[in-house]
Amino acid sequence: MPDKNWQFELEEYIRQGEPERAEKSEAWQTAIGLQAVDGLKTSDYLLDTAKDHIEGKITIDEAQKRIHSYYEQRSIRTETENETKEADIVSARITKLLGEKAFQFSPAEWITIHRRLFEGVFDHAGQIRKYNISKKEWILDGETVIYADFNSIKETLDYDFATEKQFSYEGLSVEASVKHLAKFASDIWQIHPFGEGHTRATAVFMIKYMKTFGFRVNNDAFRENSWYFRNALVRANYNDLQKGIHSTTKFLELFFSNLLLGTNYELKNRYMHVDFIDENTSQSAKNETPKCQIDTLKCTLEELAVLDLIKKNQSVKQTELAEQTGKSVRSIKRIIGSLKEKQYIRRVDGKRYGKWEVLI
Repeated sequence: MPDKNWQFELEEYIRQGEPERAEKSEAWQTAIGLQAVDGLKTSDYLLDTAKDHIEGKITIDEAQKRIHSYYEQRSIRTETENETKEADIVSARITKLLGEKAFQFSPAEWITIHRRLFEGVFDHAGQIRKYNISKKEWILDGETVIYADFNSIKETLDYDFATEKQFSYEGLSVEASVKHLAKFASDIWQIHPFGEGHTRATAVFMIKYMKTFGFRVNNDAFRENSWYFRNALVRANYNDLQKGIHSTTKFLELFFSNLLLGTNYELKNRYMHVDFIDENTSQSAKNETPKCQIDTLKCTLEELAVLDLIKKNQSVKQTELAEQTGKSVRSIKRIIGSLKEKQYIRRVDGKRYGKWEVLI
């Protein structure tokens, strides 16, 4: 994006503390940041449109129409403007999708997300590729990940989604849950079922999936490190045994930890290059880590999501927690009971007029 500091301008809505504006701003920041995975930048016009939407002057549908009209009037465009057009249109569509609560965990949902993001942008939007692909990667020194054969895409998708659907996160530690989510994201990305746009479609799908656990995803991760996210997916799916290079999800796990747990791991693309030699071992967290060392708590993902909401608002009611996490009140009561039993929270000043105290 030219000249304007879009991160600072959109972050201001979050600092103001108005929940609806903050939620919209987070969605826009994630959407704009994700364009970097394909080296795209949005326009100043998109930023102005986003601000009008955040401030409630227009709906997201009106924002999309405004962007389409803007480019329809510019019939003669440079190559750079064509790339900006893609970034603007897809950013608005990501924002709309992230604002929708509806979600179904299935390959069809992922395919639908791809279609909705890229319809009119790519000819193959929402279509399974019928050819094999390879892509030279900088971090692999020009080599490519081995993607799924086009003949086996449907079967591989069905298998990976069925396996994940049967997996139970109940009783699983936060650290183990993050590792598993990173591996699932890596597996479906490696299938690469579409012609283009996989990383953006994968990111939107995973954000919506993780919201089913009750998380409000930290937009900073995608806003500032979307290119890292893509490179981490690449490293999670590349082996060269002759050179002693093995696929690893460790970089992706750092990203997901920042995304979900609020950790502050330093995410540097150069650390993932196959020729990188780190004299001080691999990436580690900066000194600025969460006050409660949240990634070491004996919590499940849904417990952690509720705990995070209580930390942000210690007067929050169980009905509000249910609404914000998408869980039933009965489930919230069960989660609250578990957090109290683990002595992570307690109720002070009574049930009716009291508040929660976080003990960690």
